[in-house]
Amino acid sequence: MNRLARPFARRSTARTLIAAAACATLLAGCGGKDDKAGEKPSGDASTGAAEAAFPVTLPNAWGKTEVKKKPLKVATVSDGDTDIALALGLVPVITPDAEDGGPVPEYKQRAITKLGADKLKTYDDTDGTDYEAIAAEAPDVILGMNTWSMDTDYAKLAPIAPVVTFTDKAHSDTLTWQERLKTAAKALGMSAEAEKVIAANEKATADAAAAHPEFKGKTYTYAVVHPEQITFMSYADQDPGVFEQLGFKKTDKAKSYKADKNAVSLENLDELEADVLLMTYPFGDNGLLSAKELETNKLFQSLKVVKGKHYAVIPSENTLSSAVAYPDALSAPWVVEKLTPILAGAVAGK
Repeated sequence: MNRLARPFARRSTARTLIAAAACATLLAGCGGKDDKAGEKPSGDASTGAAEAAFPVTLPNAWGKTEVKKKPLKVATVSDGDTDIALALGLVPVITPDAEDGGPVPEYKQRAITKLGADKLKTYDDTDGTDYEAIAAEAPDVILGMNTWSMDTDYAKLAPIAPVVTFTDKAHSDTLTWQERLKTAAKALGMSAEAEKVIAANEKATADAAAAHPEFKGKTYTYAVVHPEQITFMSYADQDPGVFEQLGFKKTDKAKSYKADKNAVSLENLDELEADVLLMTYPFGDNGLLSAKELETNKLFQSLKVVKGKHYAVIPSENTLSSAVAYPDALSAPWVVEKLTPILAGAVAGK
């Protein structure tokens, strides 16, 4: 899904309590280990063309951004922006500590390692963007395509370096990861690389769908246990996400739900009925109820999908549920890789 709910945004499990591709596709079209903070190896034929594309002027919701020459040092203000840089083969000079000192998600560490870095240089963003830490790295450009705080940040970031961000404040919620990637890539002189990343992601999903024809046409319900409710996330006008890209389709009951009307009461658990039911518990003990409590509920047990064992839990501990909610250029193929076997087991009733 491109957009689920703000409390579901990707952060470490500790902070938020809350997204079959081969590993080789993860960074298809990206730079190699010798790239340094976005600098192309000497002799790269694309360098001259990229340089010729500058200066680049991009409109944004606060004015315009002018990038006079190809950036070599890139800073990021959100985890999603860090993933854009990594997917394009760039190691940011500084990023927010999205994991709060905890384990880095598997797909992110793969990219960091592939690019020849042990770890990223980070700043503590518990209290928001650390402008001084960013300024100290003297970046050539700042990526802010995946942040909700740009209304506050822009005026303080712009004097440091050109800020690449969205053209409308509403876009903080509505842009697809492909759109975010393309805008960032244009500012970086890497539009061709962005298209390769998108194509690799599409191939990973298409290959997984082709390998599992049993997915096609099966209905699914995806529900998230929030602290105050069970949330029907696969509502009718929700953007088609990875489930539908793999061949599944929404249930007829999805038409009864929408973004601002998505609660399922314990008395109406039959609303979750589908060929495949997927649940996730990203808030842990702070959720409305635990997996054990739901699975011992008599109405839940009576569902055909549960009786047939076509029910599965999408884990949140490894950040999969968060990545399903907010896929990006880096996480999307990993989501397919990890989600496909879960879906295959649910369809088979295992």
